[in-house]
Amino acid sequence: MSDFDQVVRGGVVVTGADAVRADVGIWGGTVAAIGQDLDTSGAQVIDAGGLLVMPGGIDTHCHIEQLEPDGTSYEDTFEIASAACFAGGTTSVITFAAQFKGQRLGPVLAEYHRRAALGMVDYSFHQIINDPFDAVIAEDVPEVVASGVRSLKVFLTYDDVRVNDRQYLRVLAAARRAGALVTVHAENYDAIGWLTEALVKAGMTAPKYHPWGRPTVVEREATHRAIALAELIDQPIQIFHVSGPGPAEEIARAQARGLKVWGETCPQYLVLQAADMDRPGFEGAKFMCSPAPRGKAETEGLWEAIRAGTIDVISSDHSGHSFSKEGIGKRRFGTDVPFTQIPNGVPGLAARLPIVFSEGVSKGRIDLQAFVRLTATNPAKLFGLYPRKGTIAPGADADLVLWDPAKKVTITNSLMQHAIDYTPYEGLDVTGWPVATIARGQVVMRDDVVTAEPGSARFLARGPYDMIKPRGVFPNGFDTSAIMI
Repeated sequence: MSDFDQVVRGGVVVTGADAVRADVGIWGGTVAAIGQDLDTSGAQVIDAGGLLVMPGGIDTHCHIEQLEPDGTSYEDTFEIASAACFAGGTTSVITFAAQFKGQRLGPVLAEYHRRAALGMVDYSFHQIINDPFDAVIAEDVPEVVASGVRSLKVFLTYDDVRVNDRQYLRVLAAARRAGALVTVHAENYDAIGWLTEALVKAGMTAPKYHPWGRPTVVEREATHRAIALAELIDQPIQIFHVSGPGPAEEIARAQARGLKVWGETCPQYLVLQAADMDRPGFEGAKFMCSPAPRGKAETEGLWEAIRAGTIDVISSDHSGHSFSKEGIGKRRFGTDVPFTQIPNGVPGLAARLPIVFSEGVSKGRIDLQAFVRLTATNPAKLFGLYPRKGTIAPGADADLVLWDPAKKVTITNSLMQHAIDYTPYEGLDVTGWPVATIARGQVVMRDDVVTAEPGSARFLARGPYDMIKPRGVFPNGFDTSAIMI
C-alpha cells in the first residue's frame, strides 16, 4: 500500500524558491513528500502532466459578507465567495470584521466567525477599528489578538470609518502591546474632502471625476504620515492597495531606513486605468475603487516596485457591488448621484491569480517563483500562516493549484462565480489559468466546476511570530506604547 492518500503526478512543482518536476504525495490533508516517481499503489492519482503545481493562492485583503451599518451585508456570502476563490486558485483568505461606532469587538468578531464557518475556504480576519474608545483599546484588542486575529485595520479616510491621527496612534500602540500587525488604508481625508467639494460645486460629478478627487499626491502624503506615526510608536505596518510609484517610493524609503513597513497592490492597479471611468452615463461606476486606478506610467512604476521587492504582496481587495441591481450595489443611492455617493470597490477573487500570472509571468515581467511569492508565500509569511500555508513542503497543508501556463482565456463574469453581476475585467484576455484547485488534500475545483461542501471552512488562528515583532527603536528612546493613553 502507498504511504499517500493522493499523489499529484508529473507536474512542475513551483515554490517561492524553486521549480522542479516532481510528484507531490498527500496524506491526511497535508503534504507528506515531494519526489520522483512516488509510490501510488492504493492512492488516488491526480494527473498534473503539462501543468504547474503551485501553492494555493492566499488573498489577504478581501471584503466578504461584510456588514453595513444598516444591518445589510455585501452581496457575496462566504459560501459564494469560497466558490469564487476556488475557481481562481485561491485556498485561503483574510477578510474583515468591521466595527462600527460604539461597538465592542467581541460580539462583532463572533458574528463574522458564524458567517465564515458556513463557507468552504479557510479564513482569518483583520479586525477593523474605527472607534478606539477606552474599553476597545484596553480590553478588546488584547482579547481579539489572543483569539488568533493578529492584525488590525484602520482607514485614514471615508466619513463613516476613518480614524484621525491621534486615534491611529492609539491603535498602533494597542497593536504593539498585543503583538499584532496594523494594516492601513492610506489617503488624506481632508484633502479628498476639499477636492471633492470643489468638484461637486463645479458640476463635475460623473464617475470619471472620482480619480480627480483622489490624486496620487493624497495617497503619497497619507502613506508618508502613516509610516511616520508608526515609526514614532515602533509598530510594524502594511500599506494596503498601493496604486502607483509615488506611495511605493515612501515605502521604499522607510524600508531603506530599516523600518518594518510592507506594501501591497492589487490587479486593478495593474490592468485598469483612470480612463476606464470616463464612460457614458453611469457605466464608469463599474471601475470605481479607492485609491483610484491611475495610468499606464503608474502601472509600469508599480511593476518596478514589485520587482524591487518594495511591493511584495498582491491581493484582490475584492469589494463587490453589483452594477445593474436597483437599490443595492453601485446603485444603492441611485444613478443620478455624484461620484461621492457611489459605493467604491471592484470584485476580483477569481480574477486575481490569472491577471497577475498573465500580466506578470506570461508577459515576462516576473518569473514563476516571484508569482508564487507575491500571491502565496509572502502573504503567508507576513500574516503568520507560514509554513502551514503558502508553500509546498512536507507538513504544510495540501493546498495546491494545478495551473495550465499556456491556456488562453477571455475573462467573463460567468467564470468569476461570485454574486456580483459584472466584472471590471470583462473581455480581458489572459494567458494562464487554473485547471484544478486542491484544498487540504481535497479537489475542490476542476475545469471551473467547484465541488466543495459548504461548512468545510476552517478558521486560521495566528499566534505570535517574529516577522512582526517591533525593532525596539524609538525616535526619543521612550516607549510610549507602554503607557495606556
